[in-house]
Amino acid sequence: MASRRVRDTSRCYEGPQAAVRTLPAARHRASVSHVNAPDSGAGAGPALDGRVLRDPPDQARLRQLAEEQAALRRVATLVARGTPPEQVFAAVAEEVGHLLSVDVVNMCRYAPDRTITFLASWDGTGQRERFPVGSRLSLGGHNLGTLVYETGRSGRIESYADDSSIGAMTVEAGVRSAVGTPITVEGRLWGVISAGSSRVQPLPSDAEARLASFTELVATALANAESRAALAQLAEEQAALRRVATLVAHGATPEQVFAAVIDEYARLVPVDAAAIARLEPGDTLRYVASWGRAADFLPVGSRWTLDGKNIATDVIETGRPIRVESQAGATGTLADLVRDMGVRSVVGTPVVVEGRVWGEMGAGSTLEDPLPPDAEARLASFTELVATAIANADSHAELMASRARIVAAADETRRRIERDLHDGTQQQLVTLMLDLQLLQAEAPPELEGHLSRIAEQVTDVFNRVREISHGIHPAILSEQGLTLALRGLAHRSAVPVELDLRAGRLPDHVEVAAYYAVSEALANAAKHARASVVHVELDARGATLRLAIRDDGIGGADPSRGTGLTGLRDRIEAVGGTLDVSSPADGGTTLLIEIPV
Repeated sequence: MASRRVRDTSRCYEGPQAAVRTLPAARHRASVSHVNAPDSGAGAGPALDGRVLRDPPDQARLRQLAEEQAALRRVATLVARGTPPEQVFAAVAEEVGHLLSVDVVNMCRYAPDRTITFLASWDGTGQRERFPVGSRLSLGGHNLGTLVYETGRSGRIESYADDSSIGAMTVEAGVRSAVGTPITVEGRLWGVISAGSSRVQPLPSDAEARLASFTELVATALANAESRAALAQLAEEQAALRRVATLVAHGATPEQVFAAVIDEYARLVPVDAAAIARLEPGDTLRYVASWGRAADFLPVGSRWTLDGKNIATDVIETGRPIRVESQAGATGTLADLVRDMGVRSVVGTPVVVEGRVWGEMGAGSTLEDPLPPDAEARLASFTELVATAIANADSHAELMASRARIVAAADETRRRIERDLHDGTQQQLVTLMLDLQLLQAEAPPELEGHLSRIAEQVTDVFNRVREISHGIHPAILSEQGLTLALRGLAHRSAVPVELDLRAGRLPDHVEVAAYYAVSEALANAAKHARASVVHVELDARGATLRLAIRDDGIGGADPSRGTGLTGLRDRIEAVGGTLDVSSPADGGTTLLIEIPV
């Protein structure tokens, strides 16, 4: 037989000849020709009298079976070792070529679009590449690839006279007859393995059956590889979902979750563009995240009208995942943009928050091959996390708004009580003090002592009411602003206070929150910290008020063991601010507060 070669062979695979070294070369060659030319004297051996005698048919058949089993065993060993399918394909093609003594063996895969791709090709002549690996041809006509695809069964063609792309390539390769057997993986037609001969004689009648033995091993290798790939894919997907879920659990902003989701999805599925959009009034989509080619065509913040008939309108209208393999027939602004991006296959799924369609997420590929069949399901897994992040953010926003309303109502109540005390009780006490002064001026000497004591008591009550009024809501805060109010607070403090204030007038809710933060800190320093001095630094020259309150007391303040700091934190957070407390033992206490202005 002429020298043979196989494309893309594995280093670990030694080929069929290496495994039959125990058989004499002549006997090995004879057994092959016996199958293809039974009358050529194959298997003949010399008789004792010098005449040539034929081996019994059973003996030739046994040799054939032994060679076939050895070949199957070599391929099975590769499969058992988890050899990559490409190497198994090449080994099978070579083994079949040697066993059937054919000129060419091809292994191909079918695609949903009725095309066939060559994955392995063995050429018995070793002179030229008749069927280049990677070639992709359309099915149709009278040829083996189409015959097996349409019937799902083994087939045979004794002579080629076909003008289809597959038939033309086969004729040009010099193939006259061929047999082919389907490769079925887990019940679905995956591909075909074929063997062709340029000889006039037809291929052996059992060629299809012998091919089928190898297709079972190929199917096993493919199933194993797909299982390993599926497990690896599942592990990668779960890791990606876990990373996004961690962001959601840690309270990341929706914008951070959006960016993470499309980045993780693009790593898992072969897409060239991905985006998330929010449905707004007026049938408008506002894009909140975009990746790949979509970043140029659908930038974050851009708004597009839902018009025409395209995947975006279908997802929003039906509330279900949608897939399109082509933009043919799609209309509207977004359909034109998708075409401009060069995207062909697209999947989209709705983002449903608390039973309503909040928006949609889509991803697409520019390749001719469609996206994987599970692309929508995997996309839906991520959109569920997006929905959770949005729901959490909405709940947090509602909670913050509710807390802000409660704080604002409490502050307004404080102001009303302060006004009532100032305009009512305090004014009445002032009038009483003036009346007592008049009585003191006109009263006889024996009543002067009694009236003086009464006047002192009234003055003490007046001062107490004024202190209560200042504690509830100092009038100076509303009238003259935070800086002067803090100076007054420092003046009345039992602990010396050093002020460094750089701020003008601020919104009422910001001034009130900052004032009560300093008031609470000074009260704690006087009651618990045994501090000798308190430093107050205020800077509100930008978009954020920054307030630092430090004392040199004993430290050890624990926000979880009292209502003072806890209430203060609630007040600060209610206006969108943050509070950090540092209070090591014997290290003093520091409050760092930031409030957006």
